[in-house]
Amino acid sequence: MLATSTIKERNLVKPGRIFNKSTKFVLFGLIALAVLFSGCTMVGPDYVKPTAQEPKQWLESENPKIESKEVDFKDWWIVFSDPVLNDLIQAAYQQNLPLQIAGLRIYEARAQLGIAFGFQYPQTQQGLGSASINQLSKNAPNSAAAEKYYSNFDIGLDAAWELDVWGKFRRAVQTGVANLGASIADYDDILVSLTSEVANTFIRLRTSEERLAVARKNVVIQKRSLEIADVRFKAGAVTELDVSQAKALLRSTESTIPGFETDVRQAKNALAILLGKLPGEIDAMLGGPGLIPEVPAEVAVGIPTELLRRRPDIRFAERALAAQSAQIGFAKADLFPHFSLFGTLGFQASDHTGLQSNNSEFNDLFKKGSITYTTGAGFNWDLFNYGRITNQVRVEDARFQELAVNYEDTVLRAAQEVEDAMVGFLQSQKAVFFLADAVKASKRSVDLSLIQYREGLVDYQRVLDTQRDLTSQQDNLVFTAGSVGLNLVSMYRALGGGWELRGENDFIPASIKEEMEARTNWGDMLSPKETEYPPSQEVKKVFHRPDW
Repeated sequence: MLATSTIKERNLVKPGRIFNKSTKFVLFGLIALAVLFSGCTMVGPDYVKPTAQEPKQWLESENPKIESKEVDFKDWWIVFSDPVLNDLIQAAYQQNLPLQIAGLRIYEARAQLGIAFGFQYPQTQQGLGSASINQLSKNAPNSAAAEKYYSNFDIGLDAAWELDVWGKFRRAVQTGVANLGASIADYDDILVSLTSEVANTFIRLRTSEERLAVARKNVVIQKRSLEIADVRFKAGAVTELDVSQAKALLRSTESTIPGFETDVRQAKNALAILLGKLPGEIDAMLGGPGLIPEVPAEVAVGIPTELLRRRPDIRFAERALAAQSAQIGFAKADLFPHFSLFGTLGFQASDHTGLQSNNSEFNDLFKKGSITYTTGAGFNWDLFNYGRITNQVRVEDARFQELAVNYEDTVLRAAQEVEDAMVGFLQSQKAVFFLADAVKASKRSVDLSLIQYREGLVDYQRVLDTQRDLTSQQDNLVFTAGSVGLNLVSMYRALGGGWELRGENDFIPASIKEEMEARTNWGDMLSPKETEYPPSQEVKKVFHRPDW
């Protein structure tokens, strides 16, 4: 409430005449009662962490290649035993730009929590001051004896405090704490996705390089077959049809090479972007063409009950639910009266005035007789709101129920993703075993058909069929071998592995932190001693200020 600018005559009104003993007793009694209630009442539901269906054991746990035991997924990618992949993931963690954006959202949530915490204390705390020169109208009513010309000076402090009687602002703090936890879970989820995406892209790169190498080897074989057919045609042993068929198969195989070269380049470009680099800047890091990373003979997948704790998206869904639970109480508090304390304390004086203003001068501004104050308590209650507040509570409750169902759905889908990736991993390994035998048989068929063709025992169609089959089987083998690694990566991603990589590190690089500190006073928010806080903890731990 702003300091009044009306001039009062000295000793005209004494505080004791307004605030007699009984009035003071009632006023301060109401204030004490309101403060007392503001510390113990909170409307709305108290959050209870939900339960959800979770698998008791994996469907493929009986398979000898699956070990269902407790395991650390912090750096799951080392199972591929590929140093280049290890370096790529470490570089992506340090340089990926979307991950940095997610890290910055954590600091935004931390600052939002600070705002919510501040609303528990006097919402208005202002220093005020004004100076004015005034002239009253000669023809104004009731102004015959008033000062026509005067100056007025005010300086003081103004405060207003809506008491948290119904826990509205404390619910807002609970929302802030939960949102901070959700932003950290979101960061972890992006980190899980990042590590798996780097691994996936790297495996696709090596798969494309191997498919390209196989295509080039088959081009060499088919060129030799074309030469044999051409020699026999020139010798009159066969017709030109053999030469045309051999050339057609060769050109068909050669046509696949540009597509594989495109896949290789695009995979390298994708890796560069994941590492926060321009395309081409990590080619030296990747080295020359390599083989598809090998998978281990046995894979440890952890136990199902760990899934809820480890998967960041499940934690995000739970924290979002907790934040929304507090919003129900926040909205419900508006159904009840709002109690406020207010007060103004300052100095007021005029200048070059007459008897009506006690001959006041500017030098009197800070004297005892110039003190002016106002203090009191009040309330307001939205009695007739046509159901708006009640319907807002219903809106928040419906949103809470939506998030509760979403939490259950997230848990179910997490279990599905693990099972899908697990069966894909195991079955693709079986497919590789069969395809490897098929490739051996196809190679033998090509050798036999060429021998028989040279001897005139079979026509060129037999050679054509065997070479075409070999090309297809070899490419299919390489593609399926790559899918084994991709399914393993998907399984680790579904298990929620990789976010532990951040450890005790900051969420943003030191260079960005330095820019922010140079631009804005962040206090200790950029380097807190703790990062996550359950709703039951005191919020002052978030900021670590001893005066809180």
